[in-house]
Amino acid sequence: MFTSNPFAAVTELVPSFAMQVYVILMAIAVAAGTLFDVYHKGSGKYFALRRERSKTAAPRQLSGAERFSIAIRTFAEAAVSGEFCRWPRRLSHLLMMYGFLLYVITTLVMVFGYSTAARTPAFLPVLWNLGALMILAGGLWFFFFLRVNVAYEGHSPFHLGRADLFVGSLMASAALALVWHFVQTTFESPAATLLFFGLYIFFTTLLFVSVPWSKFAHMFYKPAVAYQRRIEEASGASDLPTPAGDLHCRN
Repeated sequence: MFTSNPFAAVTELVPSFAMQVYVILMAIAVAAGTLFDVYHKGSGKYFALRRERSKTAAPRQLSGAERFSIAIRTFAEAAVSGEFCRWPRRLSHLLMMYGFLLYVITTLVMVFGYSTAARTPAFLPVLWNLGALMILAGGLWFFFFLRVNVAYEGHSPFHLGRADLFVGSLMASAALALVWHFVQTTFESPAATLLFFGLYIFFTTLLFVSVPWSKFAHMFYKPAVAYQRRIEEASGASDLPTPAGDLHCRN
């Protein structure tokens, strides 16, 4: 199961060209959804005004080297989810983040690079399945134990809202990817394979087209906000008290 390219095996039902077009459309949906979110919420205008105000209020201007150093530190913090203080929240986030990266990158390579299962290196499907499993591990941990409304407000983990759309659709996509791959490689049933492939495509589409209404775009906002905050602190433009030690991080 774990060493076969699920996308190559389904080309008799769905041509590889159609899958490639679908992936491109989903990338466009993410870009368009993020831009719409920025416009609709006024985030772009807000950050532009904030940058201008910080430049005006800054006692000193930072050099290019200082800005580059701050960018590196911001990237390093994002790479280890350093904004989260508590290790359960951080580990859950890291599992989802790196699982998602594995899941997306291996999907792109298998869809665009290998149209037949015989040509696909075995490690690619293994990493694809591993990425999906990491998403589920981190997502289920977060969903049932770490969500604010569950952990601190006593709500049922089955109480769903719009805030859960991103994580929920991501977990559904990953879970159905695993089920589809299992059915495809274990049972000789084109109908069952097509059914679970259709469900996988539905929830994957929901994940990418729901960007304006979900928290998907937050993965782009958070590093930008963290970078701007560090710039303001370093230049002296920040009107907030400088946090001490690990007070930059969140629970």
